[in-house]
Amino acid sequence: QVQLIESGGGLVQAGDSLSLTCAPSGAPFSSFIMGWFRQAPGKQREFVSAIWWPGGTTDYEDSVQGRFTISRLNDKSTGLLQMNLLKPEDSAVYYCAAGNSRWSRRRDANEYKDWGQGTQVTVSS
Repeated sequence: QVQLIESGGGLVQAGDSLSLTCAPSGAPFSSFIMGWFRQAPGKQREFVSAIWWPGGTTDYEDSVQGRFTISRLNDKSTGLLQMNLLKPEDSAVYYCAAGNSRWSRRRDANEYKDWGQGTQVTVSS
């Protein structure tokens, strides 16, 4: 099992931007899919975005489409979730995850084998 390390969370105001990064600890990223999920207090963990690592195909949950961008950095081991025009309802703990299932299963958290510890994102109104 690989430990994923996230960074970049924080407290911002509505309309601001944040960048979250995710990379495996001590090893290159070797899975097929990197996904981002979030969980707000009292709510279930929900899918945010995913990227097919070998080819770069991406997917977004409807509420973040057009505001968030997922990508791979040039080192090929670090994923980036660029979050723009943040809203208070984006506040949550954000988790990155790695999996090797089919792309069609990318939105199912159960399909991911490795997870980060989570990073808090708080957006004030």
